Amino acid sequence: MGTRIPFERPDGKPAEGYLAKAGKANAPGVVVIQEWWGLQDQIKGICDRFALAGYDALAPDLFNGKVIPYHDTDAAGREMNSLNFLEATDQLVRGAAQFLLRSSPKVAIAGFCLGGAVAMLGACRVPEFSAAICFYGLPPESVAKPSDVKVPLQGHFANSDDWVTPAAVNAFEKGLQAAGKSAEIFRYDAGHAFMNEQRSVHDRASAELAWNRTRAFLEKHIG
Repeated sequence: MGTRIPFERPDGKPAEGYLAKAGKANAPGVVVIQEWWGLQDQIKGICDRFALAGYDALAPDLFNGKVIPYHDTDAAGREMNSLNFLEATDQLVRGAAQFLLRSSPKVAIAGFCLGGAVAMLGACRVPEFSAAICFYGLPPESVAKPSDVKVPLQGHFANSDDWVTPAAVNAFEKGLQAAGKSAEIFRYDAGHAFMNEQRSVHDRASAELAWNRTRAFLEKHIG
C-alpha cells in the first residue's frame, strides 16, 4: 500500500522511510517508529493500517536499510546499541514530522519497543508533534524525564515485561502525575511486543484493545 520515499533531515542530510497515504487531502499524520528489528514488514503494515484509518503515516528508517531477522536478538541488540537515540530523534524523526506537516495539519508520533523510547523522546524534544503514543518502551530519565513531556501522551505497557517492567511503568506514571502532564497509561495482561502479529508474543485481544484506544486518542488530539 505504501512506498519507500526520501525526505530531508533538519540538518539537510538525506533520509528514507516508508510512507503510506490516507488517500485524502489534508489528512493528519503519524510518524511511526520501528522496533529494534529495523523497518520490518510488520511496521510497514502498521503504517498501512494508519493510512486505512485516515492518517498519512511515515516510518523513518532508523537503521539505514538494515532489517534483522526476528530470531537474531544479538544483531538487533547491536543495532539498537549503536543507534544515537538523540540524533535519531532530532534529525530522522523530526525530519519525518516536518515532511508530513507539508500536507498534514497536525502530526503525532507512535513507537514500539525501541520506538516507544524514541516516541517518548519525540514527545519531549520535537516541537512539531501534537501528541505521542508509546508502546512498551521508555528512555532513561537522564535523557527524558516525565516532566519533560510537552504533548498529550498515551502509553501501552505489558504486565509481563522484563525490559520495561511494571515497576518502571508505575514510577513513570507517578512522575507524569506529579508533573501535571496529560497522559493515559494502560497496562495489559500480555508480554512485551504484544502488538507484533508476526511473533509468538502477539496477544490479539490486547492488541485490538490498544489499537482502539490509539484510534480514539488520535481522533481527540489530531483529528
